[in-house]
Amino acid sequence: MSTDQYLPLVALVALPILGGLLVGLLPKGNPALPKQVALVVSLLTLALGVVVGMAYQLPQDGGAPFQLGASWEWIPAWGVSFALGVDGIALMLILMTAILVPVCILGGWADADATSGSPRGYFAWILVLEGLVLGVFAATDVFLFYVLFEAMLIPMYFLIGRYGGAQRQYAAVKFFLYSLAGGLLMLAALVGLWVVSADQLGAGTFDYAALVGLDIPVETQKWLFLGFFIAFAIKAPLWPLHTWLPDAASEAPPSSSVLLVGVLDKVGTFGMLRLCLPLFPDASKYFAPAIIVLSIVGIVYGALLAIGQTDLKRLIAYTSVSHFGFIALGIFAMTSQGQSGATLYMVNHGFSIAALFLIVGFMATRRGSRMIEDFGGVQKVAPVLAGSFLVAGLSSLALPGLSSFVSEFLVLAGTFTRYPAAAVVATLGIVLAALYILLMYQRTMTGPVRPGVEGMADLRGREVLAIAPVLALIVALGVFPQVALDIINPSVDQTMTAVGSTDPAPVVAEGK
Repeated sequence: MSTDQYLPLVALVALPILGGLLVGLLPKGNPALPKQVALVVSLLTLALGVVVGMAYQLPQDGGAPFQLGASWEWIPAWGVSFALGVDGIALMLILMTAILVPVCILGGWADADATSGSPRGYFAWILVLEGLVLGVFAATDVFLFYVLFEAMLIPMYFLIGRYGGAQRQYAAVKFFLYSLAGGLLMLAALVGLWVVSADQLGAGTFDYAALVGLDIPVETQKWLFLGFFIAFAIKAPLWPLHTWLPDAASEAPPSSSVLLVGVLDKVGTFGMLRLCLPLFPDASKYFAPAIIVLSIVGIVYGALLAIGQTDLKRLIAYTSVSHFGFIALGIFAMTSQGQSGATLYMVNHGFSIAALFLIVGFMATRRGSRMIEDFGGVQKVAPVLAGSFLVAGLSSLALPGLSSFVSEFLVLAGTFTRYPAAAVVATLGIVLAALYILLMYQRTMTGPVRPGVEGMADLRGREVLAIAPVLALIVALGVFPQVALDIINPSVDQTMTAVGSTDPAPVVAEGK
């Protein structure tokens, strides 16, 4: 299905933003009302996401890259439009976001109550953030992408700085300054891209379809690529631009940590795949070996630091540095397997990290601590909580049969065909992942029941309702990954065509 103005996609972006404004304007005195309204709005947004997903049709060879588009002129003098559309890559990330937000609202029902902040503000910012992220994934105008990319900083800053832990102000400012610095570089590159388009097309434009395929000189491509890539590498984050993430993720409330690491950070890797590669193909190929090296360092570095952590939330944050290394590795391996695996990895990581952060949040609320040494023997007093934690952890270490295995396998297989040495080194991340996940589980869940854990309650009904869909998707995407790959693969093929890259030919031994 394709129409000139597909309004459900516009509504998908607008509804949570308008819902956030509504929640923020609710009267004081009833702390449950903002939560209930926010949950209803998020579920309606999810329903719209399902409508968009059902309307999407797998593209045929030579078909338009984006479907379900809607576009209105915004700033005609600059060639800027409010333009939305989806391909398979964007659709999967939109659905992931639409699923995780109601999960976060249910799982973070009491997050704002633990601070002096207002529940109205907390849940309003969550909804506004959802709308901005959905807009980024759906934007087909590069200037609109940039505006929404920068606007996301505002709700996330307040979610951390107003509702976070003891060091929340430091973490929020650090997150904001890193992201703002990257955004300024991206803005400079955006201006350069507009000048190039004006020179070649006679009028400047930010229309994605018009910009893909421009004959930009290689040296100019390199500078423009770096402006976009550094912004995305900070957002992802990719080593060595990752240092803001452990502070922000550990100080944010658990549900906000899910949104930060599971959703917002995916905008960085999505931007690499959506903008860096198709707009600057020659520069992408030129810088790919260096980015592969950074990715491998991030995989190993993040895993090693995760092993040494004593704070559960910081441990999970460092695992994500390692996981984002895998995603960037798959993107810049420049193979269809690698990029399909990287896209699926973004989705699978979102679900596994959501389960881990939310369960750790439940544990910290019960125990009053996030320190590993304060737990032990939890499985004896809270078996459902411990079992959920185990499934989420096993997914994070890519156990076969769970969702992350397929995406990690595709990334490594796709990388091996072009960079075999890099793929071999990257497999060390799998071994280290087993160490940090199993050691974390062993220290917190097994052994004798430690003092302070004896009366720990198991998961309650609302918490089960939040976690169960995520765990079900972890299993479903592990057993039936082809459902997602059928949507992703055609869009990856179109990206490969835009970059002018093909998969390496298989090597056949002589005499065979």
